[in-house]
Amino acid sequence: MQRGIVAFVTLLAAGTASAVLAQQAPPVTASVTARGETAPVGTSAGDAADDPAIWRNPRDPAASLIVATDKKAGLYVYGLDGKARHFVPAGRVNNVDLIDMGAQGIIVAASDRNDVAKALLQLYRLDTKAQKLESLGAVPGGAGEAYGVCLTRSGAKLQAFSVLKSGTVEQVAVTLGKGAPSGQIVRTLRMATQTEGCVVDPRSHTLYVGEEDRGIWAFDARPNGSTDGKLVAPVDSTQLFADVEGLALMPRGARGGWLIASSQGDNAYALFSVPDMKPAGRFRIVAGRFGATEETDGIAAAPGSFGPDYPDGLFVAQDGDNAPAAQNFKFISWRDILNAVTR
Repeated sequence: MQRGIVAFVTLLAAGTASAVLAQQAPPVTASVTARGETAPVGTSAGDAADDPAIWRNPRDPAASLIVATDKKAGLYVYGLDGKARHFVPAGRVNNVDLIDMGAQGIIVAASDRNDVAKALLQLYRLDTKAQKLESLGAVPGGAGEAYGVCLTRSGAKLQAFSVLKSGTVEQVAVTLGKGAPSGQIVRTLRMATQTEGCVVDPRSHTLYVGEEDRGIWAFDARPNGSTDGKLVAPVDSTQLFADVEGLALMPRGARGGWLIASSQGDNAYALFSVPDMKPAGRFRIVAGRFGATEETDGIAAAPGSFGPDYPDGLFVAQDGDNAPAAQNFKFISWRDILNAVTR
């Protein structure tokens, strides 16, 4: 009888230990393949392609456009067929974002680091019919080297977040009119070390910023909000690896959806549910009809149909190793990602 009790206790302890180990096991990293890609950027040597932004054509989703940076040369406009529609020789522009400002059109902002001591935000209007960018001018983005940028609205006014390499984020209120735009820095946010990727969830007025070696921070995005931030997804070398690069939001409903981060340190992408920021899966883009992605910097995501290849949303990722060609951007179906991480 005692032997049986001992054996039972031993098995129970072993089962408990196995359960603990299972809880501590690293998350599974799913695999997906790209359904499309852009032509390589014009800079053939070194690290050049960097960051994309997505404009969804509501009337003809398959005719949507991608604006993306060659950070050594300028800005591209691509179609979903991957072909370049337009190029602006803007010089050293690192990150890009766009936003629909209603009657003022689709506004594009690019972080300008042509002068590493003086950040600027280059502003454009995306002519969606001509599929080209129209320059509007530039506004100050703060003292230091421009790195990241993301956009939101506060009422009718455009708010831009100019992320500096040093860890400072300047919130710039941008006035658009018939003449050149103007900008005023209304708030300063700070992190301790190098930062770049950012995205705003306009539903909760939350700004997410990636501090490359530490993780993802959340701030109040409103001009009069608190400047205190919270580290909501630390680098743990399990769900999220350094460097934390691009951030993108895939909203669902009034509050839900996912924040996606480029986990560059292990060539993967980490999903977090919003607004609670709980880990919600990981994936890699592996070789299929198109190549894999490695060392991804910028990413972008948008919900809705983009045609038969992207029926439930589009995810775009910079590819840091597109050899033998120059770097480019890969297109992935959001349905493929969800199917892979929930399998």
